[in-house]
Amino acid sequence: VSIGSDVAVGVKVSCFFSNGSDSKKQRLDESPPSRVLHIRKLPNEVSETEVIALGLPFGKVTNILMLKGKNQAFLELGTEEAAITMVNYYTAVTPQVRNTPVFIQYSNHKELKTDSALNQRAQAVLQAVSAVQDGSSPSSHQGVLDGAPPPSPVLRIIIDNMFYPVTLDVLQQIFSKFGTVMKIITFTKNNQFQALLQFSDPVNAQQAKLSLDGQNIYNSCCTLRIDFSKLVNLNVKYNNDKSRDYTRPDLPTGDGESTNKDHSLLGAISPLSAAAAAAAAASRVALSGSGVSGVLLASNLNEEMVTPQSLFTLFGVYGDVQRVKILYNKKDSALIQLSDGNQAQLAMSHLNGQKVFGKVMRVTLSKHQTVALPREGLDDQLLTKDFSGSPLHRFKKPGSKNFQNIFPPSATLHLSNIRDGVGEDDLRLLFSNSGGTVKAFKFFQDRKMALIQMSSVEEAIQTLMDLHNYDMGGNHHLKVSFSKSTI
Repeated sequence: VSIGSDVAVGVKVSCFFSNGSDSKKQRLDESPPSRVLHIRKLPNEVSETEVIALGLPFGKVTNILMLKGKNQAFLELGTEEAAITMVNYYTAVTPQVRNTPVFIQYSNHKELKTDSALNQRAQAVLQAVSAVQDGSSPSSHQGVLDGAPPPSPVLRIIIDNMFYPVTLDVLQQIFSKFGTVMKIITFTKNNQFQALLQFSDPVNAQQAKLSLDGQNIYNSCCTLRIDFSKLVNLNVKYNNDKSRDYTRPDLPTGDGESTNKDHSLLGAISPLSAAAAAAAAASRVALSGSGVSGVLLASNLNEEMVTPQSLFTLFGVYGDVQRVKILYNKKDSALIQLSDGNQAQLAMSHLNGQKVFGKVMRVTLSKHQTVALPREGLDDQLLTKDFSGSPLHRFKKPGSKNFQNIFPPSATLHLSNIRDGVGEDDLRLLFSNSGGTVKAFKFFQDRKMALIQMSSVEEAIQTLMDLHNYDMGGNHHLKVSFSKSTI
């Protein structure tokens, strides 16, 4: 599915924040909306359950018709609104079944009339699944729920293989597809990131557990393991990035920082950043694999200022950039190839819509799988650069600390690897010469690291591009990244 930049953004936001009631839905196919969806290019031997799972996060699935020989299926949702939300969501994030991209569009049918004899198996699966969805009395579908009502509205979540940071906001995005999330507490136990998450209703907890247990949030990492907690009610004392009670916005943060700051930062800068990557899990979609390439298209760039090197440095905050190509006949656009689809998705969600060199940059997934290098002697303007051997890649080592320090662009930068004897005045001067105004500065205790606050996010982006890896002499190269703290 190819996406125009504005569509991708419009779609994702509406999918998270308007429950599909957005009147300005942007549709990319011809048929008018219908609650029956036509799904094509399914892998062989696909099961009804896998097809139903595509629709579950968006609402009740009321019917299904499998066309096995044609690798197609029809899925009927309870409402047209749910179908619209689903199509919009999967326009922005390629739906995958068994790591194979599939295509979803509105069907010309307004409802499915299925011959029950032919479709008995599908109906049985559907009944079992909807029993769980409705929490209807288990007696009618014995065996599906083992006859027990859901024990608790509180889930205990453990995340395995945590190569990318998973925040409280990410969890809230994923789980709120299944019902109202009231409270979340996150903590680390036995070196594992864990969370307790309370729904308003045990049935929602059960539905979320059924859909998400064993799923990966990002492709092949951050696996969710979910059980019911013995607790039936969580006691949250503070609203901050470790715990939150959504029913009581008045709670203190407990660490002298106002919660709203962190919250508004995430919201203002990028309501998608955590969400874009994370919500995919809720729909059983892995973000990369064969469906999403690692190549991005950045457009509306300032062609006087932008270079392959500056894009390498900026996109390098979110992934290891292999190649950059500024387009010869459209110099306000560039292709950027990252190591994999995860990194591309992460970079896109953080950088799309940011102001770079005075212009709002658009970032979308490219249809190219790789960036081709020009033949020798043909790139006299140095528009294409291969960075695959660069020593500056931040994410080469699996599990490196850099994975935990990925934050949206912010006015405050984190500096590390500062050379002995370099003082606050030197650094203030360096950063203001690079074209910005330094608002505040703070050394960490060992003086090898510091925070420096510029007067705007745009200035911070610019100074990061200029000064990351700046040679301070004595083989000390300054490292610059975005910080989630403010001074």
